[in-house]
Amino acid sequence: MLDKSYPYYVANKPYAPNTDLAVTDKYSGDIATYVAMPDAAAIEKAIAAAQAAAAPMKAFKPYQRQAVLEHCVQRFRERKDELAYALCVEAGKPINDSIGEVTRLIETFKIAAEEAVRINGETLNLEISARTAGYHGYTRRVPLGPVAFITPFNFPLNLVAHKVAPAIAAGCPFVLKPAERTPLGALIIGQILAETDLPEGAFSILPLEGKSASPLVTDPRLKMLSFTGGLIGWDLRAQAGHKKVTLELGGNAACIVDADQRDRLDKVVERLVFGAFYQSGQSCISVQRILAHDDIYDELKQRFVAAVKTLKAGDPKDKDTFLGPMIDEKAAMRLEAWVAEARDSGATILCGGGRKGAMLEATVLENVPHDAKVQRQEVFGPVALLQRVRSFDEALAVANDSDFGLQAGVFTNDLRHAMRAWDELDQGGVIVNDVPSFRVDNMPYGGSKSSGLGREGVRYAIDDMSDIRLMVIRDV
Repeated sequence: MLDKSYPYYVANKPYAPNTDLAVTDKYSGDIATYVAMPDAAAIEKAIAAAQAAAAPMKAFKPYQRQAVLEHCVQRFRERKDELAYALCVEAGKPINDSIGEVTRLIETFKIAAEEAVRINGETLNLEISARTAGYHGYTRRVPLGPVAFITPFNFPLNLVAHKVAPAIAAGCPFVLKPAERTPLGALIIGQILAETDLPEGAFSILPLEGKSASPLVTDPRLKMLSFTGGLIGWDLRAQAGHKKVTLELGGNAACIVDADQRDRLDKVVERLVFGAFYQSGQSCISVQRILAHDDIYDELKQRFVAAVKTLKAGDPKDKDTFLGPMIDEKAAMRLEAWVAEARDSGATILCGGGRKGAMLEATVLENVPHDAKVQRQEVFGPVALLQRVRSFDEALAVANDSDFGLQAGVFTNDLRHAMRAWDELDQGGVIVNDVPSFRVDNMPYGGSKSSGLGREGVRYAIDDMSDIRLMVIRDV
């Protein structure tokens, strides 16, 4: 179902001067297809084209932007199986999860199509004193101009969608660098965008190696950088000059299970297992730290570990597979070493811990030292930590004891505890009675502390990709 090779896109047009980038099947390790890689001249052409497209994109009417996005929705539906298969191969994502991500791709573009025609301003009451009598204020949002996007490997469709769809809705031309290990989804999106009547230069999609992407960060013609990935994002922000920067940089999400959850532990465990191990834990809001009240800890541990042991690992193309490979063997080896470090420092491995190539077993640890890497850093893999807490106060304190603050989960029947969690957890989002892995594509999504700056979610991204312009009229 994959083409033999894929072009990159510059100024809406495909180019295939080479087949320098081999895309591997992340489960078998075999080369699945090839992708053309742009050179420095192509990068310059893409940025110049985006700059030239700023005025035409601004003039491209909201209903025209909506029509482009609606065309994408239709074509994604028609090519759903192809998109899911490409994702399964290039990312090693189990096919059921791949189908789910295509569904979210469609939803994200659909939301953007709706938002494209309701980017509104305000009427301001300026007559707040005798000095301002006769003055009237109005605001509207205007496109920021050419923008740059850098996306990671773990959601190669939906994280691209969360940048591309709002850019089209806002009227911003863009240059996108998808992850070089998973470029196919973005390039198929490029194929579909090339079918539309977007102004020339409205989009370029460049599957670059990271070291070649610096112009997207430093070039002043690009007015914004939106980056999703690791903590290197803070370095990119420092290099970005005067441009606006938004960062979504991950976390080590905590999930609190309150003492009153004994009667629904089966459901809680089901969601914890999903949140910790779906797509091999390679999600920035994967359940990493489970903080269970002492009253229910032992029973939760027993049920959780038993459920984890039943997860089927293997070929992601098999519909019965829940746990596929990590993105590559190097990533699996890194996390295997972190687990060993924790074990050697006193942690107990309750299940898992083994590795074969890029396949790391679903692993559960307890009694993990405070300074262990699996406790302090983002594991980004199939490893979860269990920790006993004696009170809800202690759970909140432990959850906050992190350099990250993306999302947290709280299972509780106590409304007061839910509200306290919302008040006190230093997180971008607090998910009550579900795991922190929950996300809907129209909600504000982003974090505090080392987890980043700004918010995704279509309407919020449109706000970031536009400026408020004020007009004041004085009565004459």
